[in-house]
Formats: sequence, C-alpha cells, structure tokens
Amino acid sequence: MERARRKARVGIVVSDSRDKTVTVEVRDQKRHARYGKIVPVRTKFHAHDETNDARVGDTVRIVETRPLSKSKRWRVEEVLERAR
Repeated sequence: MERARRKARVGIVVSDSRDKTVTVEVRDQKRHARYGKIVPVRTKFHAHDETNDARVGDTVRIVETRPLSKSKRWRVEEVLERAR
C-alpha cells in the first residue's frame, strides 16, 4: 500500500531561537467570500529542523509529518534560499 503525498509549503523563517525548531511564515492570497477582493493571508508553522541549519530570513520548504510535539507537525525539508 502506497502512502499519500505529504503536504508541502514554502515560507520564510521568522524565528530560530529554539533548539531544533524554526517558525516559518507562509504567505498566501485568498479571495474574500463576500466582496471578492484578494486579501493577504499569513500562517505560521512550527517546523522541526534537526540540523539547526535554517536561519532567520531563509526561504525553506517544509513538509507535513507526524506530531513531534504539542505544536510541531512540520519539518524542514530543505533550505531553498539563504538570507542576505
């Protein structure tokens, strides 16, 4: 039996102060249900970073995984772009 594809998101690291954990902000746009205007939506995810490789400002890809703690359901798959 094959496992389903895992959800993946691309976002920017906004905090790396905890050990092996980063906070990633994913920005998106949604259409407002009533008025039809495009509104920005930002969501923060806590992601597991085993190697402590990601730094604030880096663009990373995170993938869904089993619950690792109370708030961590994602892990850093790769750092796409380093912060300048």
